[in-house]
Amino acid sequence: MTISQLFNVANLFVLPFWALMILLPNWKFTRQIMSSYLPFVLLAGAYLYLFISSITPENAQALSNPQLADIAKFFADETAAATGWIHFLVMDLFVGRWIYWEGQKTGIWTIHSLALCLFAGPMGLLSHILTYWIAKTFFPKFQQNETVNAEEKAAS
Repeated sequence: MTISQLFNVANLFVLPFWALMILLPNWKFTRQIMSSYLPFVLLAGAYLYLFISSITPENAQALSNPQLADIAKFFADETAAATGWIHFLVMDLFVGRWIYWEGQKTGIWTIHSLALCLFAGPMGLLSHILTYWIAKTFFPKFQQNETVNAEEKAAS
């Protein structure tokens, strides 16, 4: 498999997980799938393969004392760029999964935060933190009722 093919497969691989969390968050199958760490193991394996493939003694030295120009030079290499992109895919999906489970636990609406996280992980995380704070501060009774409802749904 070429680097380009691995890059394309990784991009497609994460989409069903995002679709389930965003479109069908309360489906039993979504909860089952998102309780597994297997997607992260597979993506991390692809990352590890690319990481090992992209490291040269020069790159290792540059990354050990990172300077912006050295990092830019490193990511100019196709293998290094694919490695970095899969790093984003793994971490964004992991953060998205955390947001998803926090929403399931607390009953706080997460669709907007998950959509943001899909495209820009840190913005999705910030969105969820702000949503949680707003819900906790201004709608504490709603949050408690939703938590009870979420627990009842999970039990059935």
